[in-house]
Amino acid sequence: MLQPCQDNYFNQFSSYADMMNYHETQTKESRWERSEVCSLRVAPLDKDSPLYDDASKFAPGISEDAIKDTADNLGLAVKLKGDYYPVRETAYKSLLDRAKISGSALPKLKRTDLAKVLNSCLGLHKAETLILIRDEKVSAVHSGDQNDYSILVIDQLLECVKAKLDERFAGNVFDDGYCDHSLASASWSLPGQKEDLLEAYKKTLEAQGQTAVANKLVPGIRFSTSDTGVASAKVSALLMGLQYPIHIGGMISVEHRRQSKVADFNDGLDMLFAQFGDTIKNLEKLTTITLDYPVNAMTRVCKKLSLPKKAALEAISMYEMAYGGGSATAHDVFMALQEIPFMLKNQVPESKLLSIQENMARALMLRWSDYDLAKAVEY
Repeated sequence: MLQPCQDNYFNQFSSYADMMNYHETQTKESRWERSEVCSLRVAPLDKDSPLYDDASKFAPGISEDAIKDTADNLGLAVKLKGDYYPVRETAYKSLLDRAKISGSALPKLKRTDLAKVLNSCLGLHKAETLILIRDEKVSAVHSGDQNDYSILVIDQLLECVKAKLDERFAGNVFDDGYCDHSLASASWSLPGQKEDLLEAYKKTLEAQGQTAVANKLVPGIRFSTSDTGVASAKVSALLMGLQYPIHIGGMISVEHRRQSKVADFNDGLDMLFAQFGDTIKNLEKLTTITLDYPVNAMTRVCKKLSLPKKAALEAISMYEMAYGGGSATAHDVFMALQEIPFMLKNQVPESKLLSIQENMARALMLRWSDYDLAKAVEY
C-alpha cells in the first residue's frame, strides 16, 4: 500500500465529504516556511550518502520510508533551520528556479555533484523563498514574493466550488475526486441542467442520427488546482456520460500569483453559468463544418495540438477504419479525438492527462478549413 510520504502516492475519492476531510487534514498538517534562498543547503540523499543511514539529521517526524523513497527518486535533501528534509520530485523545478539554473544535463549528474551545483548557485541569491513541507518532504520551493506565488488553500477552494454549485446548479452530483503530490481535481455532473444547457445541441445530434449519444450526455464541471506550481486554480466545462469525460473548454482560472486570494476565485465562479452556454455553442458549431478529408484533418489537428504521438496515431487509425470514407463534420473528428485521453488514462499522471484534455479543447476554436487538405501529412 502506498504511503503519503512516497512520491508516487495518490488518492481517489468517491464522495465530496471524503475529499474535503482529506484536504482539511492536509491543510492542518502542511507547513509553509519562509527563508532566504542563500541560506538553503542541499545535500545528496542517495543510498551512498551519509544522510541515508543517519535519521538523526532529519527534522522530527521524518520517517525511514520517506528517506528511502527519496533515495529511490530525486535523491536530494534540503537543510532548513538546522534540520534536513527529503525533497520530493515535485519540488525539483522550483528548486532550480530559486537557484536560477536549468538544463537537461543536471538530472544526469551524480547527486553529490548536483547538490554542489545547487549550493553554489543558491548561495548567490538573497531573495526570499516560500517552502511547502507536506507529508514529510519539501514539496515545493516557491518564490517568496507574493507577486510570484500566492497560497490558495485547496480545501477553501473546494468549499467555494461546492457553495457556488449549490447556488447555481441545483441537484449537482459529485462524480469523483483525485489527488497526488502535484495536483488535486474533482468533477461534478449537472443532471438538472441537461435540458437548459444541452437542449439545442441534443436536437442537432438527433437530427444527424446520433440520438444514442445525445441521450447519454450530461453537462458537468471539473475543478483542479496545485500547490506545487503545475496548475492554476480553475474550473472547466465537461460533457459527461460517455466512456470518458470530454473537456470542452476552460471557463475560469485564477493563477497562484499577484497576491491572488480565494475570494478572487469565488468571484470568478459567478461567470460559470453564462460561459457554459457559450462553450456548448462552440461545440455545436462543429456540427456545421464539413470536412472533405477528415482523416487528414484529424492528423493535422493532432500535430497542431502536439498530442501524444502514439495515442494520436492509434486514435486516427481507429477513426479511419470506422468512418467509412467520404466527408464528415468537424464534430465527428473532435469526438474521435476523445479516444486519446481514454487510452492514456492509466498510462500517464493525472496532471498530464488534464493538460492533454485542456489542450484538446483548443480544437473547438480552430479554423478547420486550414487542416482539411487533400495532401496527407506525416505525424
